[in-house]
Amino acid sequence: MKASQFFISTLKEAPADAEVVSHQLMTRAGMIKKLGAGIYSYMPMGLRVIHKVEAIVREEMNRAGAVELTMPVVQPAELWQETGRFEKMGPELLRIKDRHGRDYVVQPTSEEVVTDIARQELRSYKQLPRNFYQIQTKFRDERRPRFGLMRGREFIMKDAYSFDRDETAAKASYQVMAAAYRRIFDRFGLRYRAVAADSGAIGGDLSEEFQVIAATGEDAIVYCPASDYAANMEKAEALAPAGPRPVGANAMTKTPTPGKSTCADVAELLGVPLANTVKSLVLATDEINERDEIVKTRIWLLLLRGDHDMNEVKVGKLPGLDLGFRFATVAEIEEHFGCKPGYLGPLNLKKTVNVIADREVAFMADWICGANEPDFHITGVNWGRDLPEPDLVADIRNVVEGDASPDGLGVLAIERGIEVGHVFFLGTKYSRAMGATFLGEDGKPAHFEMGCYGIGITRLPAAAIEQNHDERGIIWPDAIAPFTVVICPIGMDRSPEVKAAAEQLHEQLVAAGVDVLLDDRGERPGAMFADWELIGVPHRVTIGDRGIKEGQVEYQHRRETAATKVGAADIADFLKARLGA
Repeated sequence: MKASQFFISTLKEAPADAEVVSHQLMTRAGMIKKLGAGIYSYMPMGLRVIHKVEAIVREEMNRAGAVELTMPVVQPAELWQETGRFEKMGPELLRIKDRHGRDYVVQPTSEEVVTDIARQELRSYKQLPRNFYQIQTKFRDERRPRFGLMRGREFIMKDAYSFDRDETAAKASYQVMAAAYRRIFDRFGLRYRAVAADSGAIGGDLSEEFQVIAATGEDAIVYCPASDYAANMEKAEALAPAGPRPVGANAMTKTPTPGKSTCADVAELLGVPLANTVKSLVLATDEINERDEIVKTRIWLLLLRGDHDMNEVKVGKLPGLDLGFRFATVAEIEEHFGCKPGYLGPLNLKKTVNVIADREVAFMADWICGANEPDFHITGVNWGRDLPEPDLVADIRNVVEGDASPDGLGVLAIERGIEVGHVFFLGTKYSRAMGATFLGEDGKPAHFEMGCYGIGITRLPAAAIEQNHDERGIIWPDAIAPFTVVICPIGMDRSPEVKAAAEQLHEQLVAAGVDVLLDDRGERPGAMFADWELIGVPHRVTIGDRGIKEGQVEYQHRRETAATKVGAADIADFLKARLGA
């Protein structure tokens, strides 16, 4: 393709609302154009990237035996009411009415519709397994859309759904998809990790996120450099300390800590490590009757080491807290502890509470906690001697770097990532809710065992940029670059020799199947180079009058700081070799 036949529109400055690098560079490179909050037009340069992402996904999904279809963007509310998600999903689900007052939704995902297809079309075990997928526009009414395509409201997603006769077959289908996803992300040419993820309210252990590694990522990825262990922060287990609990050596003492209401301040005042302190977090659970009235409230005291943070997902799985919890109100705290937050602890309580200690806290001796009295803490606290053992000991914290890996093969490290894919075993959650059954070998109806598998098609280019950029612009991997090679002729409009050499190379590369663009706009070299460095085309060939006379052209990869001279007669083979490598 020639640049004069394409549409190139670059900007020197990013718009003021572009907060992250990918948003800034995609806007400056003319790949996206904002239409409204979280809603973008995909301009020709950006659409080429999206199409390349889609092509890789489509090829590998087809290779894995999935069958493509397309489901409507606008869906009848009745299907969503069958599963209860019309009411439960919250304001992210865009609800609309047609002219007759009937309720519809703009799809954020399509479990209901695909389950409706399955219950109509898949009647026998002989038709299973089956996997349907689509690459389709989605809409989620984000409260605060930001970061360009990273967290927009309208986006393109590949979502797939598998249907199987039993759990064993469904887990086999899951593994097929997990392997397909690894092939997809390998082909993208990005650094990524497949990490074990929490399965949420659906339950089960089969759930993996595919995270593109980037320093600007919103998610914390936990992994062991010495093994294959990897998990997201919500899933990563913090092991209990090895060995018996140390024996307390200090007497329990009420210690003045005027104005020091945080563990960090208390540790500094007393000259002890923060790890010697214990923080108190107070939660509440409400028992609701059929009229949605609170009939009983239970108060829970969670104890964590002062340098650790609570993991809400882990806490939400504990008995008694697994149906939902909230942070206690100040009034509830004062009623049970006799003190405002800041000086709370498990001693000298006004009313009984349920005490849950993190595994680390359960092994501590001579620790420090609040005295339930303003400006005082208690030092030298020990389990058994000074207070009863906790009601429950559990893993309720986020892991930190240096913790032991759960597989026993090293210690944990943490890096940032951007979630761009997720594979998930659903079980019968949707098939039961919607009465989706098939006839088994025994002639009896059975519910489909399902899985779902998503990739953020338009989020992936943004994640790729967050990982691959420099001060000059984007650095695309070959597989998803808008163009793989750009030919930059200097003075093409003034030199017939340069024009002929550039057009000849362009024709050779096109004939070889290379995605090449010839910049025939007549731009000055500085402006031309700046455009292509901003846009991020990975391979550039510069052809100039002097070089032609010497029988040479210049090649430069986008990651390289200097050009390499290559014989003009050899450049096509040189490029094909580089691209093949």
